[in-house]
Amino acid sequence: MNHMLTDALNPMPTLEAHLSPFRVFRREDWAKLRADTPLTLTGEEVMRLQSLNDPISLEEVVAIYLPLSRLLSLYVAATQGLFKATQRFLLAEQESKVPYIIGIAGSVAVGKSTTARILKALLARWPNTPKVDLVTTDGFLYPNAELERQGLMERKGFPESYDTQTLLRFLGDIKAGKRNVSAPVYSHLVYDVVPGETTVVDRPDILIVEGLNVLQPARLPRDGSDIPFVSDFFDFSVYLDAAEDVLHEWYVSRFMRLRDTAFRDPQSYFRKYASVSEGEALQMAERLWSRINLVNLRDNVLPTRRRASLILHKGESHRIEEVALRRL
Repeated sequence: MNHMLTDALNPMPTLEAHLSPFRVFRREDWAKLRADTPLTLTGEEVMRLQSLNDPISLEEVVAIYLPLSRLLSLYVAATQGLFKATQRFLLAEQESKVPYIIGIAGSVAVGKSTTARILKALLARWPNTPKVDLVTTDGFLYPNAELERQGLMERKGFPESYDTQTLLRFLGDIKAGKRNVSAPVYSHLVYDVVPGETTVVDRPDILIVEGLNVLQPARLPRDGSDIPFVSDFFDFSVYLDAAEDVLHEWYVSRFMRLRDTAFRDPQSYFRKYASVSEGEALQMAERLWSRINLVNLRDNVLPTRRRASLILHKGESHRIEEVALRRL
């Protein structure tokens, strides 16, 4: 099995391998870049922030996320300096602050939610960025009724299942420094957008946007009109990566754990899978993976990996083994 990010990024030892836009670090080398970045999370807090079937240790936070936190602190400071320099050049009055936006992408079951929450907690404890918000693109999925109408229920999570225009307007308003920008809310319990429920983002210092396809480029219009990509609004982006067979195992394992927990809730969309036999539930998990999630991974998610600023590659134990940073 090919679990090594170095090989995935540079499949052949040719001249092109030396021209890769990424610098690849082994785990132990990346961990040294923490320098004096303080650990501001306790083991108990880390436990609360992890997702189901996505274990993360305090050691993982120290080795991987503290160096990333330090890097982002430098990037945010540099961006703030560039903004102020531009204002001076334009002889402009001081505008309202522009949030620094971080995108987090990757496959189903790879651990995007845990990474997003860990980063949010770390970044919110910097003295110069006390306000950090997090939104997921799940809220920008079309409601199930609309997906049913369009025959897209088995394409849920694919690019065409999202209300991209609403997502782009949301990000545009955030970057424009507008106050109280609303985003729709998604419930994983009922497997649908919650009617009338929103979350409000009010000029944060940093906004984290987490989702499957946030690095997906838009289809270029034939009429020459200018349509932005979602990633055009990002100042930095992270891709969570793992081998295909590992993702498959994690997805099925998570499905079977949910069968014994959340699926038993009477309001759960997947309530019917809690009462079937273990064998039937396993068959359903395999079907959902092969017919929907694997296809989406291969066709839409994985091809966006090289568009990220940083790639975190996980091994079978959920431990990040390699880090690839895009060269400036």
